[in-house]
Amino acid sequence: MLGPVILAASRSDKMRRLISAAPVTKPVVDRFIPGETVEQVVPIIKDLTGKGLEVTMDVVGEDITTPEQSYAARDAYLELIGRLKELGLGTKAEMSVKLSMFGQALEGGHELALANVRPVVEAAAAIGTTVTLDAEDHTTLDSMFAIHEELRKDFPQTGCVIQAYLFRTEADARRLAGSGSRVRLVKGAYKEPAEVAYQQKAETDKAYVRILKILMEGEGYPMIGSHDPRLISIAQELARTAGRKLDEYEFQMLYGIRSDEHVRLAAEGHRMRVYTAYGTDWYGYFMRRLAEKPANLLFFARSILTKG
Repeated sequence: MLGPVILAASRSDKMRRLISAAPVTKPVVDRFIPGETVEQVVPIIKDLTGKGLEVTMDVVGEDITTPEQSYAARDAYLELIGRLKELGLGTKAEMSVKLSMFGQALEGGHELALANVRPVVEAAAAIGTTVTLDAEDHTTLDSMFAIHEELRKDFPQTGCVIQAYLFRTEADARRLAGSGSRVRLVKGAYKEPAEVAYQQKAETDKAYVRILKILMEGEGYPMIGSHDPRLISIAQELARTAGRKLDEYEFQMLYGIRSDEHVRLAAEGHRMRVYTAYGTDWYGYFMRRLAEKPANLLFFARSILTKG
């Protein structure tokens, strides 16, 4: 399987330098990451929302090594919120954050990440929108869920992400499916050991359906993070069975992947949110997109062969 190999490469400084220096890389990266600055992505936000879509914005960058970098990450999100305020989109433009970018892995990182993310959540609430805490590798999740619980005391609309390939996730879903919760379910995009995660796609898919059923039958707001046509159909059926209206759940897909499906679902009346990342530190995000789906890797490989 190529996925684990690519994920290992995402942590390699040598591979980072090699891929970043390749002339073909930037045009391919642009498919998934449409800009490096707020100014570059504002037209993208306008275009997507003008088509009846919604967005969740992610400032990419995870492997920070100093508190100063975590403060810069916080400030980057506050700058984004300033521009979103001008656009007046409300919950049509929310944000996703990775707590590693806010200092979670540093010494005293739990408290540092909470201190950095709180003003972002406060500023988002002030302009009528929300923040979702992304899930990272399994060693970070207890801290993420604790920060999520703390933030929800004052900002109950704060969302979080759970990953179907982890054994723990069914229990997490039951705990999180209460009234007012917002939970995005994804398959998972980190290299996890067999002791904590399913290693086969078929097992992950089965777990995804079980967990989604828990969320649909709960009292919260499920966010279905998948490009898989079969899982999307199953999600629609589970929503109908649970008696959910079209505005009581949403689909989420990545910018640059299955864009025609984004528009189709929105045209059918579904809430369809496009996960849109931007920033200069794109390498880790880009490599996980390659690992998630063979078609993404083939797209990159063909570009290298034809343009390299």
